[in-house]
Amino acid sequence: MFTSRTFVALACFVASAFGATYSQTDSHQGSDFLQSFTHQAIADPTHGRVNYVDQATALAQNLTFSSGDHFVIRADDTTVLSASGPGRNSVRLQSNKQYTTHVTVWSLRHMPQGCATWPALWEVGADWPNQGEIDVLEGVNDQTPNQSTLHTSSGCTMPASRSQTGTSTGNNCDTAATNNAGCGVQAPTANSYGPAFNSAGGGWYAMERTSSFIKVWFWSRTDGSVPADVKNGATSINTDNWGTPYAYFPSQSCDLNSHFGAHNIIINLTLCGDWAGAVYSADGCPGDCVSYVNNNPSAFTNAYFDIQWLKIYG
Repeated sequence: MFTSRTFVALACFVASAFGATYSQTDSHQGSDFLQSFTHQAIADPTHGRVNYVDQATALAQNLTFSSGDHFVIRADDTTVLSASGPGRNSVRLQSNKQYTTHVTVWSLRHMPQGCATWPALWEVGADWPNQGEIDVLEGVNDQTPNQSTLHTSSGCTMPASRSQTGTSTGNNCDTAATNNAGCGVQAPTANSYGPAFNSAGGGWYAMERTSSFIKVWFWSRTDGSVPADVKNGATSINTDNWGTPYAYFPSQSCDLNSHFGAHNIIINLTLCGDWAGAVYSADGCPGDCVSYVNNNPSAFTNAYFDIQWLKIYG
């Protein structure tokens, strides 16, 4: 006989058994990216020494290309630049769709490396910073590890102590109060970014956004603990089986619903600019950043993303 207490117990069991289950809504691989993302030929908002090109130019110059399950975007690595001319040709892609509550899983074989590079996989609202920004993968000048960061308007902070394996770099997400640093979390492993990431064959990044929290996970290609649904890009996933994230941003002192709107997904590679340029010398890179970019095209031979796939769940 079912009593109200039995029903509650059963409901709790079902909730814990099925947890945070999502179904795949979008799958991007190879040439699919050319239909689902738009090349943004815009001035770089972070003031990098790049010239973002449109899709026709990117394809003609082989800065964007696909082959089977390889989708590559990269910077030009052949042209010596005039100091008075535009920056090095590069690519910035924006998803045509927008997302609120969702999960993204990236299978990456390679990410841009080298001095002056500033690659990122991230999400952002149309009204920045009022609709928020989530940086999943980001760094500069080959400095490990990866850092995942939130950027918001005022009134969004993170607790100093929370359930994550990474290390917080700051707990105030307000761009105005932090000189746009936001609230970042560094991954616990060096192979989460740059040459070490590439040497391991890349890996998987996953981000879950709800109204209660934002979480980010990373598994290296050689990590035997990667969940099967992540590794295989399954049509259904359960994020409760993925273990403790390295970055955890709860809503207890940040109303995520009011600080984060509908987001587009961005894939981009800039050079120098507000972050990579500012710490270029401190990171042990030669000369000055802009001159290095102008005069050393072959330094950017490895400045490319090779994306196996992107799966999105809702």
